[in-house]
Amino acid sequence: MTDPVFTLATSSWDENEIEAINRVVASGFFSMGKEVATFEKQFATFADTPYAVMVNSGSSANLLMVAALRYHSKANLQPGDEVIVPAVSWSTTYSPLYQYGLKLKFVDIDLETLNFDLDALEKAIGPKTRLIMAVNLLGNPNDYNKINAMIAGRDIYLIEDNCESLGATLGGQQTGTFGIAGSYSCFFSHHISTMEGGMVTTNDEELYHIMLSVRAHGWTRNLPETNLVTGQKSTDAFEESFRFVLPGYNLRPLEMSGAIGQEQLLKLPMIVGNRRKNAVLFKDLTKEFGDVISQKEIGESSWFGFSMVVNPECNIDRSVLLNSLQKSGVECRPIVAGNFAKNKVVEKYFDYEISGNLKNAEYIDGAGLFIGNHHYPLEKEMEALRTALKGAFC
Repeated sequence: MTDPVFTLATSSWDENEIEAINRVVASGFFSMGKEVATFEKQFATFADTPYAVMVNSGSSANLLMVAALRYHSKANLQPGDEVIVPAVSWSTTYSPLYQYGLKLKFVDIDLETLNFDLDALEKAIGPKTRLIMAVNLLGNPNDYNKINAMIAGRDIYLIEDNCESLGATLGGQQTGTFGIAGSYSCFFSHHISTMEGGMVTTNDEELYHIMLSVRAHGWTRNLPETNLVTGQKSTDAFEESFRFVLPGYNLRPLEMSGAIGQEQLLKLPMIVGNRRKNAVLFKDLTKEFGDVISQKEIGESSWFGFSMVVNPECNIDRSVLLNSLQKSGVECRPIVAGNFAKNKVVEKYFDYEISGNLKNAEYIDGAGLFIGNHHYPLEKEMEALRTALKGAFC
């Protein structure tokens, strides 16, 4: 394989992130504290939502919001309750749902948007449905106007796995804020990076308080004096130091991650803006190749990466495209985990069913891939991609 010309991911750090790390080192305080709290406030302001809770990964963010819905007085999700999920996503979209005993109903995706097939979703919603977990894939919003219209007036909650789509908007509203909660990832390859890290946003105060407890052992220490978990807590810090009220975890982030996040958030407009400019280059390029289907944008994508699906009318196998990309130095990966419902873990452990069929998920599993996007212009990289596409299709 040729040395990479077009890589999957690169760092957007500079001296500002290094100084943030050094600030934490100099303080001598490394566990979750004021740096994390500052980043949470700034993130909530960015997302235009009342509450944000930082955790140690986007995977933990999914776990935290699902766990919190179990203990929420109104949602009160119980084992056996039905949750609808798209068939294409990452493992930690699904694992927390399994861990809390929920029954997963897999729904097909749209071949162009790679998000929920909205007709299939509407057919899947039934009297047992309590939760929809939407996934905004590769930076692309779902059509939440239509999804929320489907569940209006029904006892169904919506949450978003927005780990790949920080900065995406629909009608000017940030993705991750269309349901009761949304998750975000700050892993290295994502829009912003805090080493490891994640975030959950919500507009529900009770859910917020539950997450503050569940994030840190289920104790009361991080709850406000007046809160929606215990009502009141003692003003005696010693008395509240080891008081546990919910089954919890240790999902706390490090202070370094909170400090880095503050610097990365300042760069986010630039990062998303340049990714969108690169998307224009990508879309113009792929128009030259009718054998490739690229992702159809809903709202304003933040363009995590660029998907390519071999057109069903094309007689070329994906392996031809894959080999040509590798020879041209263009790194690529499957589209997230492809059709997740076919994985052995689902068959062996999950309580699940498939609504209708998963023909599009299965097709992209065998005919799709994605390449990276970055926070800087990609003119040179796009030429490498053009060479690869010519090698595969011309």
